[in-house]
Amino acid sequence: MYSPFQLAKKYTKYYLSAANGKGHGVHSPFVFDFIKFVLNDKKQYACYSAIEKERIKLLANKNKIDVQDFGAGSAVIKTKSRAINKIAASSLKSKKYAQLLYRMVQYYQPENIAELGTSFGITTAYLASANLHTRVYTLEGAVNIAAIAQQNFGELNLKNIELLQGDFEKILPLLFAKINIIDFVFIDGNHRKEPTLQYFAEFLKVSTPATILIFDDIHWSNEMEAAWEQVKMDEAVTLTIDLFFIGIVFLRKEFKVKQHFSIRF
Repeated sequence: MYSPFQLAKKYTKYYLSAANGKGHGVHSPFVFDFIKFVLNDKKQYACYSAIEKERIKLLANKNKIDVQDFGAGSAVIKTKSRAINKIAASSLKSKKYAQLLYRMVQYYQPENIAELGTSFGITTAYLASANLHTRVYTLEGAVNIAAIAQQNFGELNLKNIELLQGDFEKILPLLFAKINIIDFVFIDGNHRKEPTLQYFAEFLKVSTPATILIFDDIHWSNEMEAAWEQVKMDEAVTLTIDLFFIGIVFLRKEFKVKQHFSIRF
């Protein structure tokens, strides 16, 4: 993992070189629409406040739970017994990005969504709330974290989420046995190069040209940056958008030449 200083330097470089978030100078109509209708949609949707109340509860909860890491582990918390508020502070996707994922689901209307890394279910709740007819399959390795996420789904009365608990390598085949097409994927469960690329390859097998894949923390470490560059080079990938903290991948066939964008957000 990069140090905060290294990350700040990288963010500065990204910010100075990225296209502005207004769409000026972006010559792709598809990307211009993404910027206008998704990235810059400032509306406060009804579910936002309810989900953020659950986040606030988690950030105030000092109870401890035992946690088993299956991925690269926590960069902030090293002990097995962890306070819920500490886990929430270090692992939950920020409101800004979680709500962006909500808007992406609302705009592109995928039918089947897969999320690797449920955590306490805040991002999952946004994905599920964006379209109640969408089915969200979310995978979480840690038993006690998954249990709290399930409680949060109940509090929010979300019925279109199926949580699969266990090691991703064992659970993914069960997911693929359930559904053979996945339209939207959020990968946030393992911050190492090889597993990330392995998940990418597996999801490509159940993708269509309309499938969207989002990778979390693409600049988190040298390994994740290397994984992101390899994803961009894959022949199935036709367009990518780098928002620094997440990377978005499109497989759409109408783009005859690969296009890679960095956009300020």
